[in-house]
Amino acid sequence: MYNLLPNLSVIEASSFVASPTAGLYLAQMGAEVIRVDQIGGGPDFRRWPVTEAGDSLYWENLNRAKKSVALDLARPEGRELLQALVRATGQFVTNFPVGGFLSHEVLAEGRADLVTVRVMGWADGSPALDYTVNNAVGYPMLTGTGPEPVNHVLPAWDLLTGAYAAFALLAAIQRRSATGEGGEVRLPLSDIAIGTVANLGGIAEVLYGGANRPRLGNAVYGLFGRDFVTRDGQRTMIVVVTPRQWANLVAALGLGEAVAAVEAERGISFAKDDGLRFTHRDALYPLFEAAIGSRDHADLAAAFDAGGIVHSPYRTMLDAANDPALVAHNPIFGAAENPSGFAYPAAGAFATVPQLERQPPAPAPRNGQHSEEVLAERLSLPSGEIARLIDSRHRRQGESEMTAPTPFPRAKTRGSFERSEKLRRCCLDFARHSPSSSLGEAGPVQNCFGEME
Repeated sequence: MYNLLPNLSVIEASSFVASPTAGLYLAQMGAEVIRVDQIGGGPDFRRWPVTEAGDSLYWENLNRAKKSVALDLARPEGRELLQALVRATGQFVTNFPVGGFLSHEVLAEGRADLVTVRVMGWADGSPALDYTVNNAVGYPMLTGTGPEPVNHVLPAWDLLTGAYAAFALLAAIQRRSATGEGGEVRLPLSDIAIGTVANLGGIAEVLYGGANRPRLGNAVYGLFGRDFVTRDGQRTMIVVVTPRQWANLVAALGLGEAVAAVEAERGISFAKDDGLRFTHRDALYPLFEAAIGSRDHADLAAAFDAGGIVHSPYRTMLDAANDPALVAHNPIFGAAENPSGFAYPAAGAFATVPQLERQPPAPAPRNGQHSEEVLAERLSLPSGEIARLIDSRHRRQGESEMTAPTPFPRAKTRGSFERSEKLRRCCLDFARHSPSSSLGEAGPVQNCFGEME
C-alpha cells in the first residue's frame, strides 16, 4: 500500500467484482474507503471460494484496507443513514441501480458537488454480468478451436471496469476541483467490453473483412506465438514480438537453414515481419514442433532466457501460489490478519513507487466493524444516539462470527419516528453546511438529531 490519496474518503455501496475492485484500488493507494453493506453481509459476502467455516476468501481479498459499516437497508432509517454518509463524504462508488434511494439526483439534493461513479450492466439499466457481456461481444466464439464457444474463467470486464471506475472517480474529482461541479459517471459493463473490442481494432477488423476471425486455439493472432510440447512433456508458450527475438529463437533451435528454405521457396523474409510469420505458420509450426519436441524444457528455458525469448510453461494456480518469484519473494505480498483466520500471503498495491516505502497489505474488515466509528465521525452522531440506533443483541443470534456486533437499526420506541424525521432533514442539510472542497470534508454541522457539534 502507498499513502498517495491520504485526504480522499469514499463511500462504497456495492457487491461482486467491478465496484468493489474500484474501492480496493483506491484503498490500496491510501484513500479511506468505507464500504456499506446490509447487516450480516451483502449478496457477495459468502461467495466462493469459502473456507470450511463459510468465510469468503473472495470477499476477504476484494475488501482489504476498507472500513465496514453495516446498516439495516431494508428500513427507512438505514437507507437515510447511508444517504447521509454519502452526502457528508462527497464521493460515492456503487453498483446499485440508477433509480431509487441511491440515485445521483436524490443524493445530490443534499450535496450539489457530489461525485458518483456507478457501475452498471447495460447502459439502459438492464442487468448483466461479466460472463454474459463477454458472450455478447463475441470473445467465446474466438476462444479455443471451436465449433463450441469457450468461456474464459477470468472476469476481465469486471476487472477493467473496476480499474476504469477508480480512474473515473479521480477524473471527476479533478473536474470538481476546477469547476466546483459534481456529477455522475456511469460505467456499463457492456460499454467497457465493446469499447475495448473497438480499441483493439476488433470492430474495424470484422467490418473491413466482412467475416469473423478464425478460431486459433492457443495460437496468437498476427504473431508467431503458440504452445509447444518439449521432449519431457512440458507444454510451454512461446511468443515472438521483435526481430531480435525471432533471430535468437531460430538460432537457439538450430533452425536457420530450415527457415531459410521456407523463405526461398515462398519468396519471403521472416526477419522483420510478424504478419508473414503468422500467415505462413503452416510451414513454420512443423519445424518448431520437431525442434522443441527433441529437447527437454530445462535446456530450452536456459537457451531462451539467454536470448531474451518470451516463454512460459503452463502451470496450475497452485504451482503459481508456490512460486517464490511470483509470491513469497514478491514485495506486493505480505502478511495480514484475515477475518477468516486463515494465514496466507495477501496482495497489496500492484504498483511500485521506488521513491516511497511500501506499506504492508491491510486486512479486510469484519462486517460492520467500523459502524460506530464512522457514524460518529462522519455524521457527528453523539454516542448516546448511536447506542439507541444499535439494535437488540438478539438480532445477532444465528449470524456468523464475522457479522458486526453493532447492527443498525430496527426502531422500537415512539421516539424513533421523530429521530428518523430529524435524520431525513439533516441529510438534506449536509451540502449547505459542508464546504465544496474537492475531497468533501465536512466542517461543523448540525448533526442528524438537532444538536450542534
